[in-house]
Amino acid sequence: MSEFIHSLIEQYGLIAVFIGCVAEGETAAILAGFFSHQGIFVPWQAFLAVFLGAFGGDATFFLFGRRFSDRPFVARLRKREGFDRALDLMQKHPALYVIGNRYIYGFRLVGGVAAGLSGIAAPKFIVLNALSALVWTTLFCGVGYVFGLSAEQIVGNELHKHQMLFIGLGIGVAAGLAGWYAAHRLSGRAARSAGRH
Repeated sequence: MSEFIHSLIEQYGLIAVFIGCVAEGETAAILAGFFSHQGIFVPWQAFLAVFLGAFGGDATFFLFGRRFSDRPFVARLRKREGFDRALDLMQKHPALYVIGNRYIYGFRLVGGVAAGLSGIAAPKFIVLNALSALVWTTLFCGVGYVFGLSAEQIVGNELHKHQMLFIGLGIGVAAGLAGWYAAHRLSGRAARSAGRH
């Protein structure tokens, strides 16, 4: 069974990484770094898949906000908790918001649409988005690569394919749960803060 899963990861893993990085993609980026260290992915290809997914996702959501603001998808995003705050921050600090938006778990979808609805020029958004995606890709792929080094130190230099797979999947699950927990805690704080005002 693990051989089959390993084969799927080798064949389709970079596509999954790209798709995973379009929205909230920290887990996909960390796994890309881990599997790069283990030799399952070619490192530059993994880096490129993560970068293109991160850059392309935010650019797509920007385009939705800019060109399709009257569509139901955008209207639903505008009703999400935190959207008004995102739009306010985008209008007050556009450069900082575009660069920092992808680091706030749960904000990437609304953040891209908020950027599209704001007055920021598209070329400026593209440059800032590319810079942010580059730093983000380096950071999260690097974290995954370091996890690969750590796993190698703990288990030994000759990890078997199924051990690499299960360690990688464990890292993915842990990163996903940590992101969910952080988003849950932050949304709870925001709701309590809004209730006080």
